[in-house]
Amino acid sequence: MTREGTGCERPGRDAQRRIRQVSARAATRSVALDRARGCLLGLAAGDALGRPAENLEPAEIERRWGRLTEIEPGKGGTDDTEYSIFAAILLCRHGSALTSEIVAAAYREEVMPSIDGPMRGAGFSELGAMEALRGGLQPPLTGLWHQHGWSDGLAMRAAPYGIYAAGEPAEAARLVAVDGAVSNAGEGILGGQAVAAAVAVAMTGAEPGEVVAAGLRAVPEDSWTARSLRAAVEVVRGAGGAVDLHDAVVVRDYPWTDLAPEAVALAMAAYLIGGGDVEESVVAAANLGRDADTTAAIAGALAGAGRGEDGVPARWAAEIGPVKGTCLPVVAGRHVLDVAGELVASRERAERI
Repeated sequence: MTREGTGCERPGRDAQRRIRQVSARAATRSVALDRARGCLLGLAAGDALGRPAENLEPAEIERRWGRLTEIEPGKGGTDDTEYSIFAAILLCRHGSALTSEIVAAAYREEVMPSIDGPMRGAGFSELGAMEALRGGLQPPLTGLWHQHGWSDGLAMRAAPYGIYAAGEPAEAARLVAVDGAVSNAGEGILGGQAVAAAVAVAMTGAEPGEVVAAGLRAVPEDSWTARSLRAAVEVVRGAGGAVDLHDAVVVRDYPWTDLAPEAVALAMAAYLIGGGDVEESVVAAANLGRDADTTAAIAGALAGAGRGEDGVPARWAAEIGPVKGTCLPVVAGRHVLDVAGELVASRERAERI
């Protein structure tokens, strides 16, 4: 029995309910933040691990490293991480109100003025979009003007959209397409939608099979992206190896390795092979070669969203520092862990409105 005025009175039912609600929100936020940090840290680690294997075949990777498992000290990631940070920044500013015109304006006002000479390390679709913007074009023409609309430039930066729209794969797919219209078209946009939708579901803690299925549902059944994903899933189900996966999805006659349907299929296959474990998924993707930094980044984002920050090996996490801004000077000094927190906070603010 308590005495009035002692400060030990038992809260009333309404107060108890409010306390439970606050506690539940805090727990939910803690999980969301952990998954967001795991997602972007996994992406950055995959980008860094896959970097030296980019454009190589599995046999050459095996010849050089046996099995590539360690990030090169001090090297960091590539444009995959920097573009993901830039996409996250725009999401934090505009949320679900983001438009292609806003994205294009951000490139004109924040990216292009800071680039002196050739844009270092950028993908073909982003380079093409910059030239289109310099020429005065507006989206979607900026993504249609060049010949690389089907590149994986959008897929590599799609994870923040899945974080922001966690549990809402359709909204994640819608938002990433808004961004994609600036630099990509057709299958390049579909690849980004598959990744964003899959990350949105991975953020709920779903099993890898369910996550990949969400990515498939986000794109037309008869699309090149969907066909490549289904083929990759069948190879994994049949316990096939790297050669089988390459035979199923790699386009040998195309001179570059950045095709979105190929990269997304290889990344999600690696994620399934790894059983959703961050290290296993990222290593599997990096050792498949081709556009290895992007495939490993996507696999790392999916696995990190599911397993959280602690799922990323500590030795890898130690190699991920603030980005250098080599490709995008505007993001120099930003760390993916800070950006993840900003994304979660931005979504929370939007939900309170």
